[in-house]
Amino acid sequence: MAATIIDGKKVAADIRAEVAQATAEFTEGHGFAPGLAVVLVGEDPASQVYVRNKENACEEVGFNSFKYVLPADTSEADLLKLIDELNNRDDVHGILVQLPVPKQIDSNKVLYAISPDKDVDGFHPVNVGRLVIGETIFPPCTPAGILELLKRSNTELTGANAVIVGRSNIVGKPVALLLLGENCTVTVCHSKTRDLAAVCRAADILVAAVGVPKMITGDMVGEGATVIDVGVNRTDDGLVGDVDFEAASEKARAITPVPGGVGPMTISMLMRNTLRAAELGLTS
Repeated sequence: MAATIIDGKKVAADIRAEVAQATAEFTEGHGFAPGLAVVLVGEDPASQVYVRNKENACEEVGFNSFKYVLPADTSEADLLKLIDELNNRDDVHGILVQLPVPKQIDSNKVLYAISPDKDVDGFHPVNVGRLVIGETIFPPCTPAGILELLKRSNTELTGANAVIVGRSNIVGKPVALLLLGENCTVTVCHSKTRDLAAVCRAADILVAAVGVPKMITGDMVGEGATVIDVGVNRTDDGLVGDVDFEAASEKARAITPVPGGVGPMTISMLMRNTLRAAELGLTS
């Protein structure tokens, strides 16, 4: 039986609709709308697309959107000064600096400069710590999106054997922590893992986040597993994931496509985090 395709576009749209409804109630009740500030340094084409998509999402859900486009030669000091100003603005509830930043700027310094209470990306060490101890306020957006896809595809989480291939700070590690919080038994695999195929085959939930085209082959997927493919790899054949989709679909219970799976979820979860920041801040 062919796997059920988990439609990330639909789930992401559903979440934005939920956020829009909650935002309308929030705005009516408090007299102001949540505000998201997005800072772009330089003219990276991919980053420009991401920023535009975030602006569109803000408009869709009813947020105030503040965009700052700085020249590529902006100094680290000037960027940090802007972040400090945004930290102290009552109408800005979430701050996001689009990465990558130019080489003269230390991205970690930028990350640490954002107030943890406005860090809607969930990457500040304080928010990472909150995630580790199970007191998450702003879960990182892509991992949070993965968890929503699992829940909304009726994947049983409690007691499930979850295998994550990839240990990045952006996806692998936080997704492992979120799944632990849902009572999964979690294994994190990486380049040094012995007999990766056998570990993957034992998974009820398999998350691939390594950035290697079709690394997860059909024989690495267990019968009835739910497969979440985080990879987006540009090849001569177009965009492909980290999973061999056709082969894995013959074994999996459910699977995300690339594109149209995990990708659309990230901005929707950013919108949810920003609303949460406004609810916690309650200033205007």
